[in-house]
Amino acid sequence: MDNLQTYLYISAILFSLGLYGVITRRNGIAVLMGVELILNSANINFVAFARFGGMNFSGQVFALFVIIMAAAEAAVALAIIINVFNNLDTVNIDDARELKL
Repeated sequence: MDNLQTYLYISAILFSLGLYGVITRRNGIAVLMGVELILNSANINFVAFARFGGMNFSGQVFALFVIIMAAAEAAVALAIIINVFNNLDTVNIDDARELKL
């Protein structure tokens, strides 16, 4: 049961759920959760290929960089969503068009 294909299937399912969440949701927080699912599926791929491809640590290093980048992305995106909420009283990303000049 512990083989590369199992991890790739789980990663594909997570990626599909994340992509569905990004495409279909209008709530900014739900879109961010979809992006996080996509990034976590990439992390699973990095670690799985590192484990089954020769036991080097490059996959873990890339996964660590992705986690750091996801934390920074979440902080900036949440700040933007809070700013939109303060201005428009909604987190609906379709209503953010009102911010255009």
